[in-house]
This record gives sequence, C-alpha cells and structure tokens, in this order.
Amino acid sequence: MISCFLIRHAHAGTRGASDDDRRELTARGRAQSNALADRLVDTGILTIVTSPFRRCVQTVEPLAAALGLPIDHDDQLAEGAGTHRALSLIEHTEHPLALCSHGDIIGDVMNTLSRRGVVLDDHRVAKASAWVLTVEDGTVTGAHYIGPSE
Repeated sequence: MISCFLIRHAHAGTRGASDDDRRELTARGRAQSNALADRLVDTGILTIVTSPFRRCVQTVEPLAAALGLPIDHDDQLAEGAGTHRALSLIEHTEHPLALCSHGDIIGDVMNTLSRRGVVLDDHRVAKASAWVLTVEDGTVTGAHYIGPSE
C-alpha cells in the first residue's frame, strides 16, 4: 500500500494581474504552503512532481526543502492539461509521491476515481488542500481529504 498526495496549489495573486503561469503565492499562500509542508513532512514522500506554474512550484518548495528532495516539473500537470498524466503518475507510483496541480485537474481526477468506485470522504478541492490516495497494485483503493490549514 502506497500513499500519493494530490495537492492543490496555495492561494495565489489575482488572475489577470500577470501571465497566469507566473502568478506567485500571496502571503496567505506562503503561510498555507508552510503549514502543508508541516503536515506532510513525516509521510514518507520520496518524490515531488508539480505543474510548472509558479504558484504550484512555490506551494511545494517548503515541503521539498524539509525533505531534501528535488522538485520535478511536468507540463501535463498544468492547468487545462487533462487528467491522463496525473492518473498515470498516481497509478504507477512505487513509493510515496506528492503531486501539485490545479483545481481543474484535481477535480477531474477525483471525479474519475469516484466513477471507478473509490469512496471519497469529501468533494472539496480547496486551495492548499490535499487528497491522500491509497494505491494498491496500481489501483487507487481509498481517498481521504485534508483541508487547508488557515
């Protein structure tokens, strides 16, 4: 049994204020990302993969620093990219993994898992939240929502 942590980026600046892929976390978002790192630091995560959008990278930087891990960027976790890559990473992981993406990707992944019969204990995808997915033999068998620390 392996845990995969599907993280939505923390609170970022206003859409349209700059190129969307370069929007940075706000002070609130930085506090959220630090709190998220504190919650996930002892979970055994060995790999961190994120959308290349700045707000996603910044969200996982405190976790990567705490764990001494590099951050891998994957364009297919970017907003609007669809769910194929995220599901593939989740289902083929061989060790605890953290993925950081956007509300559309995470919402679609969770809807897909629900249609496959995975029982969700919540239906939210709040900023700075995480879904803890249990993966057994390449199949997601459980999902638990961790809301943001505010």
